Amino acid sequence: MNKKLLCAALLTGLGVAQAASAQTFDDRWYVTSSAGYNNQDGDRGTYNSPFATLGFGKFISDNWSLDGELNYQNPHFDGQSVVLPRRSVPSGVRGQDFNWSQYGVSIDLRRHFMSEGRNWNPYALVGLGYQRAEEEYDVYPNPAGPGQREDGNLAAKVGGGLQGDLGRIGVRAELAYRLDNDDSSVNASDESWFGDVLASVGVIVPLGPEPTEEVVPPPPPPPPAPNCADKDGDGDGVNDCNDQCPNSQAGEAIGPNGCKVQVTIDLKGVNFDFDKSKLRPDAIAILNEAVEILKRYPDLRVEVAGHTDLCGNDGYNQNLSQSRAQVVFDYLTSNGIDAGRLVGPNGYGESRPLVPTDQTVPGCRNETNRRTELNVQ
Repeated sequence: MNKKLLCAALLTGLGVAQAASAQTFDDRWYVTSSAGYNNQDGDRGTYNSPFATLGFGKFISDNWSLDGELNYQNPHFDGQSVVLPRRSVPSGVRGQDFNWSQYGVSIDLRRHFMSEGRNWNPYALVGLGYQRAEEEYDVYPNPAGPGQREDGNLAAKVGGGLQGDLGRIGVRAELAYRLDNDDSSVNASDESWFGDVLASVGVIVPLGPEPTEEVVPPPPPPPPAPNCADKDGDGDGVNDCNDQCPNSQAGEAIGPNGCKVQVTIDLKGVNFDFDKSKLRPDAIAILNEAVEILKRYPDLRVEVAGHTDLCGNDGYNQNLSQSRAQVVFDYLTSNGIDAGRLVGPNGYGESRPLVPTDQTVPGCRNETNRRTELNVQ
């Protein structure tokens, strides 16, 4: 093989590929064409010859491409005697003017070794195809001219190369070995196959517009979170940020945390003498204030509850607390408060003392526990 020509072809392809940018995956169909030099198997008895190819292919994944390719070459015999076997041929008959041409088709699979940021990409090649040969030979002394053999056979190819991208077109520099299963050659009848070395440089022309990356619009921003400070889902007057009991019922007394609370109208001073249920003069003024509050808020509904101190037995204290609640109940209704707004009267005896143990007064007596309350409902 002409090593200078082969090295020149490979170096030319390498230089072009290095000047190109790194190839990225492009699934468009493309047309290929290449020109190269074929170092013929020496047993053929032919000159080394240029060849040309024309193909069609595409990338089938990020790293694999598949091409269908036609090839053609037309070397001449190199001057050795070319005769039919077992014929008597005078010495000196030369066959260098006899034609030997070959053309074929192959399916080539290439594995590309991509690397981001590198402006050249090597690849490995395997191919399988069909090659057809047309061979002229001397049938001396036939005056009609040389004989001709036409025959076809399978061929396989392995090799590698470099591929670059020039933008609108690509480039390949390739070196391959083709095994030609030609077992009926006239010039080398003893051979059943030939091995040719192919060096080439080619171009790749994609078909159609360059693909563009699909622009996926960003998802719409989420709607702004509602400002809980402006919301009051249960209508209890406490915003949803601070509402720890978001399912309050209408009419409930609600604390600052949004939860139901027991509200009591303060009747401090509405106390009773020991073992008595009669209102004292100082309690009348306090009850009058409670009457004004109830009249000011006509939707307010309260429970009238009576209590005792810790002296006496439970049954006696229960009756005494009931009597104290009844006295207050009667006073409220007699001063214009509708009985329908009042719950009770209910006596709780000594079960709810404000001072559980009479620490301030010796024994069981404590005036603080002898009281009546209005509990908002």
